[in-house]
Amino acid sequence: MGSVLNVVEGARTAVLVDFGGVITSSVLQAFTDFGASLGGDPRLPLDLLSRDQPSRALLADHECGRIDAEAFERGFAERLRAHGAAVQAEGLTARMQAGMSIDQEVLALLGDLRSAGYPVALVSNSFGNGTYDGVDLAAVADAVVISSEVGIRKPSRRIYAIACERLGIAPEEAVMIDDLRQNLDGAARIGIGGVLHTGAADTRRQLAESYGISA
Repeated sequence: MGSVLNVVEGARTAVLVDFGGVITSSVLQAFTDFGASLGGDPRLPLDLLSRDQPSRALLADHECGRIDAEAFERGFAERLRAHGAAVQAEGLTARMQAGMSIDQEVLALLGDLRSAGYPVALVSNSFGNGTYDGVDLAAVADAVVISSEVGIRKPSRRIYAIACERLGIAPEEAVMIDDLRQNLDGAARIGIGGVLHTGAADTRRQLAESYGISA
């Protein structure tokens, strides 16, 4: 992956960026904190979403827009209850994301990139209602690709291709910033470079050192 190279690959002229876990603080930490609030194993929500087939199917259907937030909440609350967690369905997705906050340093980085002439596309798997309310997406990105709106979710190659098409670039010209390796792997399958995000300063460094993108 480009993020571990010590030489500039070159010819990268655009940036794709995730929302949850990049523009916001860690989704994984927020879900773990929510799990802790239930009084049992704090890893339960994440374990179910990653390993429990009914929960995985609910998440996939929700992220792709096949079911709405309320349907996901009802179904996932049932899965949590089946594993010993007493939880109310209404407002579940909001409570799961309550610990998340907007990372102003990442917003500043994206603003710097756009000012320097690098177009930015948001590529996000949607979750719940009101997830994006705290950010003016039009002020952050030149193109916005939300999984529920296009019916495809990361790490499907097609969602990254849509983002590149909306920016008018080839995938080989783009770099994806994401906090999940699996999403970078999906983007890499069509030639998009990758930066595994842990913080704004490190991402800024990786973009410059690995891809020659600096602002």
